[in-house]
Amino acid sequence: MEPNGDISASESLDPTSLGFMCGLEIHQQLDTNKLHSRMSSDLFDYKAEEIPDFWPRTSRRLRASEGESGSKDVAARFEQRRHRIFEYVQTPNAGLIELDEAPPSTHDSEAVDIALTIAAMMEAKPIPSLQAMRKTVVDGSNTSGFQRTTIIATAGILRTESGDVGIDLISLEEDSARKLSSKQTNEGELVLYTLDRLGVPLVEIATSPDIKSPNHAKQTAVSLGRLLRDTRRVRRGLGSIRQDLNVSIACGSRVEIKGCQDLEWIPRIISLEMARQLHFYRLANELRANAALPPLPPNRDNDAIPVENRVALAASKIIPMEIHDLSEVFHPCPSDFVSSSLEQGHSVLAISIPGFSGMIGSKVLDSNGAQLPRLGRELASSAKLAGVSGIFHSDELPAYGISQDFVDATSSKLCLSQEDAFVLCIAPEWQAKLALEAVIERCRLSFHRIPNEVRNVVVKRGKPDDGTTVALRPLPGGARMYPETDVPMLEIKQSRWKEVCENLPMTQKMRKNRLKSLEISSNQMEAILNAELDEILFDGIEGELNLPSKAWASALLEHGTDKINPLAAAIHLREIGTISRDGVSELVRDAESDEIEVLLDWMKMEATKRNLVPADSHAIDDVVEKVISENFDLARERGLQSMGPLMGLVMKELGGTADGKAVSEALRSRLSEFSD
Repeated sequence: MEPNGDISASESLDPTSLGFMCGLEIHQQLDTNKLHSRMSSDLFDYKAEEIPDFWPRTSRRLRASEGESGSKDVAARFEQRRHRIFEYVQTPNAGLIELDEAPPSTHDSEAVDIALTIAAMMEAKPIPSLQAMRKTVVDGSNTSGFQRTTIIATAGILRTESGDVGIDLISLEEDSARKLSSKQTNEGELVLYTLDRLGVPLVEIATSPDIKSPNHAKQTAVSLGRLLRDTRRVRRGLGSIRQDLNVSIACGSRVEIKGCQDLEWIPRIISLEMARQLHFYRLANELRANAALPPLPPNRDNDAIPVENRVALAASKIIPMEIHDLSEVFHPCPSDFVSSSLEQGHSVLAISIPGFSGMIGSKVLDSNGAQLPRLGRELASSAKLAGVSGIFHSDELPAYGISQDFVDATSSKLCLSQEDAFVLCIAPEWQAKLALEAVIERCRLSFHRIPNEVRNVVVKRGKPDDGTTVALRPLPGGARMYPETDVPMLEIKQSRWKEVCENLPMTQKMRKNRLKSLEISSNQMEAILNAELDEILFDGIEGELNLPSKAWASALLEHGTDKINPLAAAIHLREIGTISRDGVSELVRDAESDEIEVLLDWMKMEATKRNLVPADSHAIDDVVEKVISENFDLARERGLQSMGPLMGLVMKELGGTADGKAVSEALRSRLSEFSD
């Protein structure tokens, strides 16, 4: 049956009737040293213009190499054609291995243990012998042109609210270099990377396509994130975890969507991708009907290779690979972009697309403010991969300073009929030609199902723009993988796996139940769990100082964990009345030792020296009496209701040396006399 659904209301599309399939890939940084170099995994938060001048830089061009099968990966071949130059900043935690000038070390043992722990938590089957592989990456994010990755386990299970989701693979791999900036040159794009993140261990978890709906995808991502955090050995914070979505419907094809950082956006991103695939299925059949070609079946499983080959041959004849130079036609164009480009020696190149008038489309928004799918956007993203800023096409012209006269002149020069469309690209000649070749290929593909590709969520100001995506590169194939011969195989002995399984971390639910035994508030409990402070909390309560749970919880949430032992010593001394409440921060800040006994002796001595010893009860009573006498009318008229203002005056008079609880009791006792 033909797929039903209104693409302008993507959230209403029915996943079941459309043959929806979805899987997740989660990439989580581990809190260890780098995977194959033993360098630290510290990140340096510098912008491109803030990089210190003395940090070394290296420039390279990369090319695709043949994989184990003897062929070059399609994604790698595409990247090589972009003529990009990559410049790498060597950070203090990047050495010869990161620069690909020394062989890698063996797998980091701690990272392997964490990956095995995650596998055991999902009941996965470990791989007995770990073989590092090279995954070809030619976008510049790896200095070597490949990423090292090792399969750790397979066949796991993740429990979610809407049902179990299978776990196909759990892998341990190196993170990529971080892109800082890029700029266009006449020789191609210059891309600046920093090497601080290159080699940081990542656990990659790939689910089976068991996800039932867009909302179930969000549930799955939440469950995976919670399980990873339960290990207490993964990194937290922006960029430490990344989610990729593999999405298809029956009349479309599988695409991989990257950049899904905000889990709340996952359902919308998936729904919009379903609408995009449905739109291009319908467009393909409209184009086929106009060209008297066989229609696409509603389900890709019913595609016939001979039919698709026939359509591909017809599409190549309908849209020839012919590029025309119209620079002379546009020399008097008033458009600032066109005129400035021509002054720089750029060219105006054009292609004709017979029969596509009205098919490329112009920008229209759906009811939620997201752009509706259109071919023009796909053509533009294909062209931009060549490094150009964009294209102009006949469905959106006249606009952008290009008047109807230039539209007519272009149509005349290309000998177009009313049914035909055209595309313009203005850039250095080699770049414009590469971009228009990509546009022609994408136009030809519009006669078929959408291409298998990697897409990126459109991001503006650090968050998704509207949930739509643009093409990033072709979907990689098996040719990108081949064995890493510089890293020896690692045998996972049964004893190691058994030890991992016997020492699994507590779940969030177990930790919460343990905290319920303490005398702390529910708000403190949630804050302690969110900050992952429960282990430190219990260490202080059950340790040699026997810290009271409520006081220790409050101290951890207020002061953090930078100086745990000094903080524990200070809280202990405060609770037994040796130092004042206000003295805690000062003494913790100035503490230099980390030994409890040394800290206790030092803090007692310093509290006396600095007048941080709590006031005794007689001193408190004297100050309370003084403050009441000075504010006698207020105390007499309002009684206990004057506690607030008088409490502040007493504490100020005592100079922070008194315990607030003791002051409150003394003041309350005195004020109650006015109420009797």
